[in-house]
Amino acid sequence: MSVQTEVSINPIQIRSAQKWQQMALGLLCMASISSPQYVWALLTKPLLERLDVHLPILQVTFSLLIIFQTFLSPLQGKLIDRFGARRLIGFGTLCTGASWVGAAYSHSLWMLYVFYGVVGGIGTGIVYIGIVGQVVRWFPEQRGFAAGMVAAGYGMGAIMTTLPISFSLNHYGLTTTLVLFGVGFAAFGGLASRGLRDAPSASPVVSYHSSAQRHYTPSQMLKQPLFWLLFFMMACMSTSGLMVTSQLANFASDVGVGQILIWGMAALPLAMSLDRLTNGLTRPLFGWVSDRIGRENTMFVAFILEAGAMTLWLAFRHDPLLFILLSGVVFLGWGEIFSLFPATLTDTFGSQHATSNYGWLYMSQGVGSILGGPLAALLYQVSHGWVPVFSLAIGLDIVTALLAITILKPWRQRFITR
Repeated sequence: MSVQTEVSINPIQIRSAQKWQQMALGLLCMASISSPQYVWALLTKPLLERLDVHLPILQVTFSLLIIFQTFLSPLQGKLIDRFGARRLIGFGTLCTGASWVGAAYSHSLWMLYVFYGVVGGIGTGIVYIGIVGQVVRWFPEQRGFAAGMVAAGYGMGAIMTTLPISFSLNHYGLTTTLVLFGVGFAAFGGLASRGLRDAPSASPVVSYHSSAQRHYTPSQMLKQPLFWLLFFMMACMSTSGLMVTSQLANFASDVGVGQILIWGMAALPLAMSLDRLTNGLTRPLFGWVSDRIGRENTMFVAFILEAGAMTLWLAFRHDPLLFILLSGVVFLGWGEIFSLFPATLTDTFGSQHATSNYGWLYMSQGVGSILGGPLAALLYQVSHGWVPVFSLAIGLDIVTALLAITILKPWRQRFITR
């Protein structure tokens, strides 16, 4: 007599395995598009030699990359929601790779602008918005952590390519390097995107930090003043962080610590290495914290942390060891905006249109990118000192922290309850 045993498979366990698989694929896609932004500094010298132009003119390329990555995000999000994440994100990784291959054969400034700036910006924007929209749907009860993890993949992905790209530039030249890595980015990201799947449902989830009981379309969301408060707050934090981080090298040079050796390494590159690490770690860390103590409470803690670190950084700017350590704390208090704000947005306005909705909010990062660097440079030029630059950045941090706890928190609770 034979006994047949049926093995039951729990659908919840299947979904749990699938969501972690989707996060892993999202991390790979994010890593494949991180180099155009974070490795740009390595490409400027050989591009200057090839094109025979001045650095400010060449830097327009980088500005175009950021502008097309952020200001087209509402359109990119809408296309992803309409045609599906897998298809559009695959197209985005292909654009990112093609931008480097096109730049490899660009022997005029305008060709470089088009390929590296426009095509690259469109590609990276599609992937970034699409992956964030994916994970906040797959992790309805851990949105802060999930958004932070994939944002960390974008922030830290270039760590894996920085040294290989530097080696390739020194040994094989600009053209070969751009073609080799461009093809690699497209292939790596394209293969990862093939495994992306839509989340099984977009039903609201009620949790500690509250979730919307209705799914707002972008047009409905844009009519809500609460959205514009979130937009203003993210723009303030983006501007504040970029005011200081964009001027890190100049700041270190002026205070005389950039080339001082600490543990056998110059202070500036050591600080930049630590900054990249903490900028990546803070995104899942504070996202995880916000899943437990609430979005606004976490915002208040993180933004005050950055304000305090900047204050100490300015006060002890002539001490090379403290300069390094406090720069890491500054980035620890800044990078979490890329997990807290998308999670808060989806909690508030629902997950069904999460990608399109976040596309509108992500434009605030573009505002910060445009204002941060030039505003800091202008203040420094006028005042001939760093105190006004840091004072404005610290002020923006404190104002945003207070807005989070005194206005955003009660307003959002009333909005969701209503």
